[in-house]
Amino acid sequence: MTVYVDDMHKYPLGRFRRMKMSHLMADTEDELHAMAATIGIARKWHQDKGRWADSHYDIALSKRELAVAAGAVEITLKEMGAYAWHRRKFGFACAPAVALEKMTAAVRAMAGSDAA
Repeated sequence: MTVYVDDMHKYPLGRFRRMKMSHLMADTEDELHAMAATIGIARKWHQDKGRWADSHYDIALSKRELAVAAGAVEITLKEMGAYAWHRRKFGFACAPAVALEKMTAAVRAMAGSDAA
């Protein structure tokens, strides 16, 4: 089981006023909330839209550094998007790199079927 943090802070999407933000997600809710507590993020900042697949925290760079020091795995924003897509589509987590491969294949398959 793993906790992930992305590099959203590198993109305009990852800017909130003067802060730079990243997503924090995990394979399980328990792991996510434990990491949030470890790095000093209040539970009230948890975001989930009522679905486990969307469960995450938006964290500032200072908290991102703490998360990485506490064992969070750094991934790209694209990998995090694929990770969340896989959770929504299949109902379970898998490694972000695997999720990205599956999502890319699904997009290619859809593009191929649109051309037919």
